[in-house]
Amino acid sequence: MTALPGPGRPRTGPGRLPLATRTSPLGLRRLNRWQAEGLREDLADLYAESCATTPGWEHSGRKDFLRRLTHDTWRPGFTMVTAQAPRLVGYAFGFPVARDGSWWTGFRGPLPQHIAQLTTSGQVFAISGTVVRPSERYHGLADRLQERLLADRRALLGATLVDRTHRAACAGFRSRGWHDIGLLYRPPGPTVLRALVLPLAERTTAEPGDLAHPARIQ
Repeated sequence: MTALPGPGRPRTGPGRLPLATRTSPLGLRRLNRWQAEGLREDLADLYAESCATTPGWEHSGRKDFLRRLTHDTWRPGFTMVTAQAPRLVGYAFGFPVARDGSWWTGFRGPLPQHIAQLTTSGQVFAISGTVVRPSERYHGLADRLQERLLADRRALLGATLVDRTHRAACAGFRSRGWHDIGLLYRPPGPTVLRALVLPLAERTTAEPGDLAHPARIQ
């Protein structure tokens, strides 16, 4: 699951969104796998609230989320960042991409050489999921979570996967410095994903805009 950018919105200054509606302090907290496991029910509740689109979806979607979250928490180096104001309003999580390149399985065509080299050297960090409470969207929160998640990693490249049908998402990521490097096929199912990467050495200190709607976890 990764966050999807919403449509164009008015900004207040370069790369910033209005935060006037916030009434309580926002705290960001970094969690390890054990701490994340302790919050799994709250994480699933927020995921269901943020992603529900059709009647009856919550149960199956929540169950699938928990299965995939558990799988990710056991990846070496798993890290999560939560946002609370004071209740849980968002989170992002990820892990270092394995040196064996298995995370790129299904990539169509040859993986770009420099990305393969960074993967082999253990310098790629994957953002696997980002969820933001609907009432907190358009405040730049998803970007803040992702930035904090990547901030103290030694990786030189951030990576994420987005469903190819989410064109607004791909456009939004590209506008924020992410590069679309191609398609990736991830069975089971017909899902085709776009692989996007962010050269961390090229990031600026300006806050990017919000990434609004949560999508499925990858």
